Amino acid sequence: MAERLSTAEIEAQLASLPGWSLVGDRLEQTFRFQDFLGSIAFVNRLVEPSEQAGHHPDICISWNRVTVSLTTHDAGGITQRDLDLAKVISTLAAG
Repeated sequence: MAERLSTAEIEAQLASLPGWSLVGDRLEQTFRFQDFLGSIAFVNRLVEPSEQAGHHPDICISWNRVTVSLTTHDAGGITQRDLDLAKVISTLAAG
């Protein structure tokens, strides 16, 4: 099982993850797109890296916005797995 990180450890890494916020026991970011099709295309790009990592985000889709939340449920909070996946997701959103 992955180890839960301290708030200080999380905040130190968030400095290199623009747009991500610490919200309770999860990392969260809302991505904006031109329309619903752009939102769905982004969500589809998340499938492969999430499957490869064996770690899946919570996703909320609202027309041109996709809110992604990351937490490690069995650790009861944020682990390195969440931060690593946040980096991948940020890269996918930029490209």
